[in-house]
Amino acid sequence: MPAGPDPRRPTLRRLLGALALALPLAAAPQARACDIALMLAVDVSGSVDSYEYALQLQGIANALRDEDVRAALLQGQVALGVMQWSGAMEQTVSVPFTRLTEPAEVAQLAARIGTLPRAHSGGNTAVGEAIAVAVEQFGQVRDCAHWVIDISGDGDENEGYTLGTERRTAYARGITINGLAIEAAGTGQPITNFYRRNVVTPGGFVITAHQHSDFARAMRQKMLRELIPPMALAPAPRDTQLASLSGFLHLHPR
Repeated sequence: MPAGPDPRRPTLRRLLGALALALPLAAAPQARACDIALMLAVDVSGSVDSYEYALQLQGIANALRDEDVRAALLQGQVALGVMQWSGAMEQTVSVPFTRLTEPAEVAQLAARIGTLPRAHSGGNTAVGEAIAVAVEQFGQVRDCAHWVIDISGDGDENEGYTLGTERRTAYARGITINGLAIEAAGTGQPITNFYRRNVVTPGGFVITAHQHSDFARAMRQKMLRELIPPMALAPAPRDTQLASLSGFLHLHPR
């Protein structure tokens, strides 16, 4: 009597079934990795009135609606967040990191940011504490290749006085800090100089807005510089930055 089929041997039907399952997986495009996680930290301290607050939020929203910025956000699969900061213990993450993969998502985020309620008012300016809270958010975006904090503001630190420590901590964790300094009319560039000397990390940069009315233009310029190579100054990989940290600490002992 002839022997029956070996149950351990794969049948043609099984092989064809496995192939049918595998083909869609093989044909599916690979998801692009997140290039940049960008946290926008907006000054809402007492020096910013309600009109100037609205200019800042609309400036961010309009930057996101810009064709070149939108294309760069989608190309880099950027994760974007927004926080508001003022004095000590006055920091609020208004928009947690949001992945941007489709034009509709960028449009929705722009509309959301443009109507964000103000989280704080009348406070002092604790730049260091703003950086500390921003740093904590990057645990959500560990897969993003570059981590960037943007601090925008119109004054220097007058509360908390942790800026030196928090800047060094951010740099040690592989986070680049850039600045958008908002200058008052006819005052020169004292805020720009403060940001250059005390806020940005090595490899970071400062863009100057000439009053709050210039915020939208400065925000667009800054985001394009961050997002579009070769304009972007990409930070060093996180596993190599510690090698240069000792020199940074020596030059910036605060």
